[in-house]
Amino acid sequence: MVVGSQSVTGDRRVDEVGGGNGRKGDPLGVPGSRPVVRSVRDPRAGARDDGGVRDVEPTAACGLARFARRVAVACRAVLPDALVPGSAIPEPGTVDYARSFFPVALVVLLLRSFIFEPFRIPSDSMMPTLLDGDFIIVNKYAYGLRLPVLNRKFIPVGEPQRGDVVVFRYPLDPSVNYIKRLVGLPGDHVEVENDRITINGKPVQFDVTSRYNDGCYVNFQEATEHLGEHVHQSLLCPVPLEITPDPPPGCNRKETRGYLCGDHAVAGLFGEAAKFSKDVPAGMYFMMGDNRDNSDDSRFWGFVPEDNLVGKATRIWFNYDLQRSGGPKWSRIGKAIE
Repeated sequence: MVVGSQSVTGDRRVDEVGGGNGRKGDPLGVPGSRPVVRSVRDPRAGARDDGGVRDVEPTAACGLARFARRVAVACRAVLPDALVPGSAIPEPGTVDYARSFFPVALVVLLLRSFIFEPFRIPSDSMMPTLLDGDFIIVNKYAYGLRLPVLNRKFIPVGEPQRGDVVVFRYPLDPSVNYIKRLVGLPGDHVEVENDRITINGKPVQFDVTSRYNDGCYVNFQEATEHLGEHVHQSLLCPVPLEITPDPPPGCNRKETRGYLCGDHAVAGLFGEAAKFSKDVPAGMYFMMGDNRDNSDDSRFWGFVPEDNLVGKATRIWFNYDLQRSGGPKWSRIGKAIE
């Protein structure tokens, strides 16, 4: 065995032992050789806690590092990533789904809070404009952007207009949403008598066009009304209705309503409807249903504060009533709300 060399650097002395071929031993580069690296005690170390042993020579350390990298590369070529030490651990599927779902949920939340919100019509009070089972889109920024919880307007965009179909929080129970047509603006003087409306002394154009019978509502009248910029249809009975607990035979509705419109000969049995005549206070609105004789509205419980407004109903996007046979009414899908 031939001693190749001996070097001392500072306080470190390392012996390099070569192979039998007389060359200096490259720990990883000489075939047939077996590298031996010895760490020699530093005589200047004295009684050190670490025994005076210094690190091995850097060339050997680098060679071992290269060898370790080659082994790792070979392992990755034959083993799955999950089995290679140091490889990334795959995330559970639920984490990936949650990451993908979060942006969608955020967009939906923002849309519902500030832009559009869907509602379902649960009653007949807005017939024939809206039917029980209509699913509608409400424009929530039509009257200004509002804070979702406080419902306070922070960006004014537009103002309610006479004739708009409006979703609002019921003044007597703000947890319940109502939908009616806006009839009276702040400062208006509104009169309602025999289902006809007069605003600030001017009668609203109201033309009876035909009889209305749908198997539930019998002998009603359908009329065309011009309210502001809106032209829409309304239902009325020319005589006061008797509220019946049960609908007529064959009617698939279950609400307590006035379904049967009599004739003038028996009008005195129920008396005449009281005339409504009031001024709309500042910051308030007067609302009525299009089904004039089957609507619980401002004539009975008062005005709607501006802070209770939710938005303007704009379009029907679906229709399905579980209590009605025959499935969805496809002709109503996509219909604009006048």
